Amino acid sequence: MSGAIPHELGRAAVIGGGPSGFYAADQLLKAGFGVDVLEALPTPFGLVRAGVAPDHPKIKSVTRVYETTANHPGFRLFGGVRFGRDVSRRELRERYCAVVYATGALSAQRLDIPGEERTGSHPATDFVGWYNGHPDFTLRSFDLSCERAAVVGNGNVALDLARMLVQDPAGLAATDIADHALDALRRARIREVVVLGRRGPAQAAFTTPELRALGDLAGVDVLVDAADLELDEHSAAWLAECGDANARQNLQVLREYAARAPRGHDRRIHLRFRCAPLALDGEQPDGPVTGMRIARTAICRDADGRLCAMRTDAEEVIDCGLVLRSIGYRGQALPGVPFDADRGVIPNDAGRVLTEDGRAVVGEYVVGWIKRGPSGVIGTNKRDAAETVAKVLEDAEAGRLGPTVHQDASVERWLRSRAPALVTWAGWRAIDDHETSLGARHGRPRVKLVDRAALLTVAATTAGATR
Repeated sequence: MSGAIPHELGRAAVIGGGPSGFYAADQLLKAGFGVDVLEALPTPFGLVRAGVAPDHPKIKSVTRVYETTANHPGFRLFGGVRFGRDVSRRELRERYCAVVYATGALSAQRLDIPGEERTGSHPATDFVGWYNGHPDFTLRSFDLSCERAAVVGNGNVALDLARMLVQDPAGLAATDIADHALDALRRARIREVVVLGRRGPAQAAFTTPELRALGDLAGVDVLVDAADLELDEHSAAWLAECGDANARQNLQVLREYAARAPRGHDRRIHLRFRCAPLALDGEQPDGPVTGMRIARTAICRDADGRLCAMRTDAEEVIDCGLVLRSIGYRGQALPGVPFDADRGVIPNDAGRVLTEDGRAVVGEYVVGWIKRGPSGVIGTNKRDAAETVAKVLEDAEAGRLGPTVHQDASVERWLRSRAPALVTWAGWRAIDDHETSLGARHGRPRVKLVDRAALLTVAATTAGATR
């Protein structure tokens, strides 16, 4: 089917314009489907634009792959279209032979501890969206006047947060960081970020390149207590059994940090392990955060033999005025679509959406984090999409997919009637050209438009263009 012409198999809708959505669209196009990507924002690329840290431009370069997909004659982007508000599940099923959900997992997990609602306590999603210029987070406010911040979590996002808080803003000025965030970080007084993990160093979810890169930050000391790196018997046995190369390499880097004498820099990142948050304290009952009470933990095995962190009686207080939690993400239910509330995903069998009683919903599919949960890196979504698209093709070859009843032009007219500020690929290119031209004046890759109205105004210069 690789040589099939566009629309040979009908037209599919992909709900979500992030990496998983673009990988699914690419493989559907190559198989012979036409593809419409419906994205809630006026801009495509999801977390590549709004989640990857500004100081990681190489990771952002993956958008060149997605641009190649968008140049396929069977591809269309419809930005500014919200599933459940502008269009319904039933309406999409009436107009497309297949619907693929690629909406990600953007709801932050909670700590569920006293004081979590205090001023100064935020989910990582808010802070990441704020410094990346996501229109829904532009007006968020973060008090950066304290000298110490705490980040709860042991993954790459936690390291991103720590890096952004203490690195020299002069370096960030050459990136695509949102201007309002750059201005705030220039005024920030934070000098230390404590990164806390409930489990031990062997279980940390950092990727080794991200962990090692901390040591290259100019003017920043990375602190690790050697005693924190002593492995308990369960972790040592697990490491010997599983042969996890990333975990071994992480331990090696952490030991290098522990052995390194502090260089006397005025900014620090302190990596701590086996620490469980108990409460966020403040001087007033409803006042801002002034500290975090933590319990030290010990690694043990649960009834299923899995490693877990058990609280001990040892407690302490970490003084801090800002707390960011990065302990995982959950998908959000889509109106009318089956949802597994316990796992935060759309229930599925290798990508086929399942009903509550386990029956496959023919013509509906799922990819990415909303399919498998928040795991893997950007490239993981390519393999994940291949699995799902294989199921779409099985159903097409078996004659289970209905034909695309509506013509392309009628679908676009219908979408524009529901979302008058709809943004096509041509509209996105106008935004892209505008941002990159602004950036070129200042030696930056782009200066992001962070206001939805401003984005739509620029996109509207291409009104009438369909691609």
